Amino acid sequence: MNQKRVLSGVQPTGDVHIGNWLGAIRNWVELQENYETFVCVVDLHAITTPHNPKCLYENSLSTAALYIACGMNPDKCSIFIQSQITAHSELCWILNCLTPLNWMERMIQFKEKSIKQGDNVSIGLLDYPVLMAADILLYDADLVPVGEDQKQHLELARDIASQRVNSKFGTKESPILKVPNPMILKECSKIMSLTDGTKKMSKSDPNENSRITLLDSPDLITKKIKRAKTDSELGLEFGNQLRPEADNLLTIYSIISGLGREKAAEYCKGMGWGKFKPEFTDAMINTLKPIQVKYNELMNDKGELNRVLNKGKTTAQEVSQLTLNRVKKALGFYSTL
Repeated sequence: MNQKRVLSGVQPTGDVHIGNWLGAIRNWVELQENYETFVCVVDLHAITTPHNPKCLYENSLSTAALYIACGMNPDKCSIFIQSQITAHSELCWILNCLTPLNWMERMIQFKEKSIKQGDNVSIGLLDYPVLMAADILLYDADLVPVGEDQKQHLELARDIASQRVNSKFGTKESPILKVPNPMILKECSKIMSLTDGTKKMSKSDPNENSRITLLDSPDLITKKIKRAKTDSELGLEFGNQLRPEADNLLTIYSIISGLGREKAAEYCKGMGWGKFKPEFTDAMINTLKPIQVKYNELMNDKGELNRVLNKGKTTAQEVSQLTLNRVKKALGFYSTL
């Protein structure tokens, strides 16, 4: 029986933090055991805002190395750099010509980000959900792991595939593109800021104390946790809307300690912050240490890292080209094949 296919990706912008890891990458590690998994470093998405070329190059390699260090197995999944596969850009252009402009203008993230950028908004920022649709549709993905903030983008990909491609150029019996379904990530998929338990942990937060990155040193982790926002209540608990920081820190601790939610809640229900924070710190340092060791091994052996990325590139090219050829044939593009 053929495995169902899953596609995921992360932008190589800024350092990967524990929110990315606990909320997404950790789930991908589990998925690769039962699904045909494609993991993409989406560097084309990273240039929708001003960027440093040197940093883009280094961050792309770093992000790929972190995928592997976190448990993505190149023998079980395909890890590749988006810009290495030209079919992404080509299918994006084709889908651009089929996607109504008003669909793009209603995208929530564009509205939010364009306000921040003012007069410097690029066409790429408006258009990147179509590129995201191309990313997904190129690989005939059955499932796409998504959090709450990406649901609208997946719905766009589904609408483009079903309403703008399949209904116009295919048939019900022979659709051109596979319409993907969302895979809603399990509990703990949303990790909040250390400085504000009501906001999602983010790479773009100007306050570096709001997040712990996977490569933070033990000293830096200790400082950030000491500064993490708390409250005056004794004991930690889940689900109290008046105590978002307690819920967030206990959520993280329940995962990294290995206790799980039930045991962590019982263990910490009467614990003061003065005892909790050192235990939380030790658990975080010990959990991240093997990831950091593996990451440093890979970054010091670029030959092995490049081998993994070239292997992923080869697989991604084969799969994506089949889809692209199918689309181009259906739309009437000339071919000598």
